[in-house]
Amino acid sequence: MRMIQKLKMFEQTLVFLRWATDAQFGKILYVGDDFVEFLMLDPETMEYGDKILINSQLILEVVLSGYDISKILAEICARTPSATDSNDSSF
Repeated sequence: MRMIQKLKMFEQTLVFLRWATDAQFGKILYVGDDFVEFLMLDPETMEYGDKILINSQLILEVVLSGYDISKILAEICARTPSATDSNDSSF
């Protein structure tokens, strides 16, 4: 199985992606036959930044899970307001 075919299963997933010139955390938005659309995440601010297109032949490594990914996901979840948070104090 080619890596591009495998990556199609992980669209809309947070990953660590290393390609020929850089490496970043981010979300795989779309996987085409010859490119990957990648939305970079700034780990310090936990905000998405630049959207880039990467030639699929330049991708060297993709980390789908692990300690760093779990830590990033925990940070994002901690900043997301939950449904139980409310300013209404009446029960």
